[in-house]
Amino acid sequence: MKRNLLYLIPLFLIYTLAAASCQSDEIDQPAEFSSNIDSVSYSLGYFYGRSLATEGVDNFNYHNFIAGVRHSIETADQDPAMDESQMQAALQSFQMEMQERSMQRQQAEAAVNREEAEEFLAQNAEREGVMVTDSGLQYRVLEEGAGPSPSADSEVQVHYRGTLINGEEFDSSYKRDDPVQFNLGGVIPGWTEGVQLMEVGSTYEFFLPPDLGYGNQPPSGSIIPPGAVLIFEVELLDIIE
Repeated sequence: MKRNLLYLIPLFLIYTLAAASCQSDEIDQPAEFSSNIDSVSYSLGYFYGRSLATEGVDNFNYHNFIAGVRHSIETADQDPAMDESQMQAALQSFQMEMQERSMQRQQAEAAVNREEAEEFLAQNAEREGVMVTDSGLQYRVLEEGAGPSPSADSEVQVHYRGTLINGEEFDSSYKRDDPVQFNLGGVIPGWTEGVQLMEVGSTYEFFLPPDLGYGNQPPSGSIIPPGAVLIFEVELLDIIE
C-alpha cells in the first residue's frame, strides 16, 4: 500500500472542500466548473479516487467520506462520530487489507511472468552465441575487450541499457550520457556474476532470470513487472582502484 493512503485525505484537499462550500452530499450530480476552485476540487478528488482504485478499493463509502470531511471542518469543536482510537484501528485494518490485496495481485502477476520468462529463456538459450552459466544467467559477447576482469568486490564503471523481453527500455545510462560507477557486491545477482565475466573494453548482453534480477519485487515506481526477465547491454569501461 502506498504511504499517502495512511493519511486518507491531504490537508490541501480538506481546505479545497471547505472553500468550495458544498452543501450537498449527492455524488451523482454532474460536476460544475464556475470557478478555479471547482476545477481544483474535482481534480484533487479525481486523482485521490484513482489512487484508491489502483489499490483495489471498489466499495468506497462516499457519504461517510464527505461526512467526515464536513464534520472536521464545520463542527471542529464537537466530538466526531467515531473517536480517534476507533479511526486509527479502522485505518490500520484498511492498510493491512490493502497490503494483502497488493501482495496477492503481485504474486498472481509474477506467476504469469515467470511462465513467460521460462519459455523465453529456454528458446534464447538455443540462439547462436548465447552462453548459459550454472546459475542460469545467459550472456552473449557483443565486443571482446582486452583489459582486466573485475572481482566480486570491485568498483566498476559501466555504460548500460536495460530492456524487458518485449523490447521496452526501462533504464539507460547511454540515454543519460552518464556512465555509472558502483561496487559489484551491491547490485543484483545477475550483475555481480555477469560483469565478472567481462574484460575492460568489452560489451556483453545479459539475460537475467527473475531470481538473478529483482524477483517478484521490482523497484518502486519502475515499469519492471514482478517475475520478469531483464535484458542488459553492458559496456565495461573501467575498474576503479
